[in-house]
Amino acid sequence: MLQASMDGCQFALIAVLLTAGSVVGNPETLAHEDGAPPSRIAVVGAGIGGSATAHFLRQHFGPEVQVDVFEKGEVGGRLATVTVNNNEYESGGSIIHSLNLHMQEFVKQLGLKYRRNVAGKTAVFNGEEVILEETDWYLLDLFRLWWRYGISFIRLQMWVEEIMEKFMRIYKYQAHGYTFSSVEELLDSLGGSGFINMTRRPLSDSLLELGVSQRFIDEVIAPIMRVNYGQNVSIPAFVGAVSLAGAQNNLWAVEGGNKHVCLGLLKMANANVLKAQVTSISPVRSGDMLQYQLSYSSESGAGSELYDIVVLATPLQASVGSGLQFQDFAPPLDELPGSYHGTVATIVHGYLNTSLFGFPDPRLFPYASVLTTETDGLFFNSVASVCPVNISAGFRRKQPQEAGVYKVFSPQTLDKSQLKTLFRSYYSAQVTEWQAYPHYGSSQGLPPIELHPNLYYLNGIEWAGSAMEMSSVAAKNIALLAYHRWNKQSDMVDQKDLMHRIKTEL
Repeated sequence: MLQASMDGCQFALIAVLLTAGSVVGNPETLAHEDGAPPSRIAVVGAGIGGSATAHFLRQHFGPEVQVDVFEKGEVGGRLATVTVNNNEYESGGSIIHSLNLHMQEFVKQLGLKYRRNVAGKTAVFNGEEVILEETDWYLLDLFRLWWRYGISFIRLQMWVEEIMEKFMRIYKYQAHGYTFSSVEELLDSLGGSGFINMTRRPLSDSLLELGVSQRFIDEVIAPIMRVNYGQNVSIPAFVGAVSLAGAQNNLWAVEGGNKHVCLGLLKMANANVLKAQVTSISPVRSGDMLQYQLSYSSESGAGSELYDIVVLATPLQASVGSGLQFQDFAPPLDELPGSYHGTVATIVHGYLNTSLFGFPDPRLFPYASVLTTETDGLFFNSVASVCPVNISAGFRRKQPQEAGVYKVFSPQTLDKSQLKTLFRSYYSAQVTEWQAYPHYGSSQGLPPIELHPNLYYLNGIEWAGSAMEMSSVAAKNIALLAYHRWNKQSDMVDQKDLMHRIKTEL
């Protein structure tokens, strides 16, 4: 989700891989027979997924292997900032959940600091009026929720907590070295067929079956889906649960910008970062040994290198335009099915038009952020007063009557008339168009992790749920999978009943 993964922001293929999770050939047959460690590993993409992968690969394969990370843009990917009046603001993934244990560990290991939280109230706008708002009194907010929606919010909270409790098992599995060869296997190990079914069933259907009212779905759930994924409540239930977990209050961010996690992980991994675009990848066989030749282009010209293991930490869907060609694979590889969903983040320095929301006097406007329902004619998904990535001790959020910095999420680039509708006047508007997350549907399935022996695809996890921590979990999974495949440790891959197995080990 953009605010939690873009946080993470980050995502017509493979005839043989249309069944998600299938593997071409036996993944163990072409590992080095002499037991030698790999000499060179490539990671394509330096967003949070690629950076975390480089870090975990270094942990598992040790200091001798060379880890090259290719990035055609800026390190951080969908974790990015823009500058307004000498202050930086998150234009991509901006918040992280307190249960994101990998991200917490990264911050601890890198010596980064948590950004100070500046409180602010949220409201929901339906195009005509504010229909839901936070107040200064928690009990009053609860009473209003109960009065308008009954116990729908309690049922929702219990559902999300149950899912999060099961998902947290992944940290124990990974701490004990267990890994999974497909997204389906990973989800099945956490929540059984229930989790897998949640990737195929609309969120709205699951919530209605749970007893959540249609009104609550329209007025609360839909606005959260719009700000997080720019999509509606027809997205899969598992994606929706990830999004709703990221809508809770126990959220945080990194002082100086979340992109510093990526920069720090690459440095800690002693990775060789190459500012280059990988243009093609092809298998090269020498006897029983399989390597991959990566061809790339950079400002200094074209080049190519051979690698023992390759991790693709960048979307392979046609809509993203990765420019990566698979050559000489048998059967052939191609771009993956599905598409990424475009969303626009506009950082505006100006005066919010509070009259639009029913407050002609801006001094009386009490909200820091406004979400929107799915209403014809509404051209934006959310607007929020944002704080810089560096917050001094004396910092205070700008009052609505003052010129402030706002982040607007919208499906398309805002034209001047739309900006003038949202703002009484403005000094600047900086636009970032993101291919931010998958366009979720129920038909494309989950992409594979193993594309070919020792060739892995990280971003498939986004089709289960897009968030910084989902990418970090996928990074750890792939690093473990690559290590166990290389060393023929099949007993650590796709094992069943892991909770019982771990208790037995202890």
